[in-house]
Amino acid sequence: MLTPVGADTYFKLPRSVSRAQAGTIPLAAATAWLALCSKDCLALDRSQAKGNSVLVWGGSSSVGLYAIQPASQRGFDVVTTCNPKHADLVLSYGAKHVFDYKDEKFAEKIKAAAPNLLHAFDTIGNKGSSAAAFQAFFSDPGSICTVRPGRANTENVVQGTCVTDMLPLCTELILLLQVSKHDHELVAELFKKVPEWLEKGYLKPSSPKVLPGLDAVADGFQEYGDGKISAYKIVYEL
Repeated sequence: MLTPVGADTYFKLPRSVSRAQAGTIPLAAATAWLALCSKDCLALDRSQAKGNSVLVWGGSSSVGLYAIQPASQRGFDVVTTCNPKHADLVLSYGAKHVFDYKDEKFAEKIKAAAPNLLHAFDTIGNKGSSAAAFQAFFSDPGSICTVRPGRANTENVVQGTCVTDMLPLCTELILLLQVSKHDHELVAELFKKVPEWLEKGYLKPSSPKVLPGLDAVADGFQEYGDGKISAYKIVYEL
């Protein structure tokens, strides 16, 4: 069943949050929330969080940071990967274990830290990220959700792994098209909580990098394409 996106998928911005910070929230936070909770993605059982782990591959990305926070607050043990220079950042956002994704022994170290790991959210979606995330699963194939549409770059994930993608759902959401009733309710639930979470510090916005005007859009895309974006999100000021 599909339902149109309505006023319950908006939220009032607390005065403590700048407009630039606010610009990092809706798409990234909704993407992370649906990836974790949607029945069409990882479908984590929030009532059974204690003692269970989830891997956020690319924890210092904007989506990664918005995934770490609600997962850790719900009681999941969040394992994440990032550049070592961002380790303190992801720990401050709620990650329990942080590993260098370039470490040749990252899979062994993750398995030792989280032997029950069966769920991974790949916030990077490049040619090696989902396959690398799979290596951290101890035994069973588990489930991986990737931000790339059409489950791109998941060819090397072992057969039997449940692979889903996230971007199409949030594209529909942000473009105000129709989404499933279940996902609509999930996002409405999130945005209802966001103002209070921001006020109380339960949810911290990503660091914005502000670029001026529409003429800067090409520069932003180039920065993204060159892989230079790290631990911040580009926001355009109009």
